[in-house]
Amino acid sequence: MLSILVYRSRLSRPLAQDELSNLVDKAAKRNQENGVSGILLFDGEHFFQYIEGPDKALKATYEHIRSDPLHHHVVTLLSDYAPSARFSNWAMQLIDARDHSSSIVEPISAGLTTPLPSHDRALKLIKAFASGRWKDHTTDFVTQNWQFETRASGFETLAEPINSILPCQFALQPIVDPLRYTISSVEALIRSATGGPPYTCFENLPAAEHHLFDLESKRNALELASRLNIGDCKLSINLLPMSLVSIPNAVDQLLANIEKFGLTPQQVIVEVTEEEAISHFDHFELALKKLRSVGISVAIDDFGAGFAGLSLLAKFQPEKLKIDRLLVTDIHQDGPKQAIVKAIVECCKSLGITTIAEGIETPEEWLWLQAAGVELFQGFLFAKPLINGIPAVSWPILTK
Repeated sequence: MLSILVYRSRLSRPLAQDELSNLVDKAAKRNQENGVSGILLFDGEHFFQYIEGPDKALKATYEHIRSDPLHHHVVTLLSDYAPSARFSNWAMQLIDARDHSSSIVEPISAGLTTPLPSHDRALKLIKAFASGRWKDHTTDFVTQNWQFETRASGFETLAEPINSILPCQFALQPIVDPLRYTISSVEALIRSATGGPPYTCFENLPAAEHHLFDLESKRNALELASRLNIGDCKLSINLLPMSLVSIPNAVDQLLANIEKFGLTPQQVIVEVTEEEAISHFDHFELALKKLRSVGISVAIDDFGAGFAGLSLLAKFQPEKLKIDRLLVTDIHQDGPKQAIVKAIVECCKSLGITTIAEGIETPEEWLWLQAAGVELFQGFLFAKPLINGIPAVSWPILTK
């Protein structure tokens, strides 16, 4: 099976012409030995490479490139398979994009085994690099300029667990603005009575009782927030969309518990998860209007990984949108994810929606997303969820 790989990278330092020629010669020799062929475009600062060959050889070649200190900000643009090699005439051919910005196809065509059709995705990527359009999806950051300092959250601790007839408890995780060193809100994440994952709370319940349990469990979360004295901080709670539809007077029940524990509706954010399809959307929309009419904010959770996605966003615009971790993980080196998240951020800016990236685990992920315009962050990099409490937060400190 023939694999193809397209990536871009940035030079760590300027290269003299003879160094660049030597680099290409070595790559060509290595590629020829491994049955790999391709082209290398260069714009004076960035590389764009299309390589093809056996899957194992291609992966080894890419790992070599990624570990080479000459490259940084290495981003995968396309990883796919093809029926036949396109550049078998070239083990590696350097093309200076500065000399061919308006006619990049001509020098590339000389090495093609078969012509590339105009709709070919690889050709579109090549043209985008030559024209500089790809730079719309880049950000620049230096991980080494940051270190993290852990500080207490400043909230009270719970002396004893909440006494509840429901077999669940909650772990709280901060949602932060890292550069302002502020906690925007804390999310209440459901756990089993023994601290197990969310699904264990539901697995022994009949399906008909899931929505009722989902709604009633939030009483524990609201009581926990009250007893921890969260002050002006907001509390995010997750609800399945159909919990707001299938349970009569669901919003009234939620409001009654908010009042019971001395919180205000303005402190509460309802995160609508995309874990299930929404039927009776008119009833769901009515519930959202009722939430907003009393001051409760609404967020779309796990955006990009559930049932609704863009269709839900088109039908109602939340105050906040949480980008799912599937789009966030390793985004600093994944071109398709970068393009998608950039589009989401721009869309939300146009609609006045605050973006939150969840599942942040590395400084590289955070720095790329921060530079791309994401406003708030949640993940292990900053704080892990703490059962019955609000954990300390690791804040980024600029060292240079």
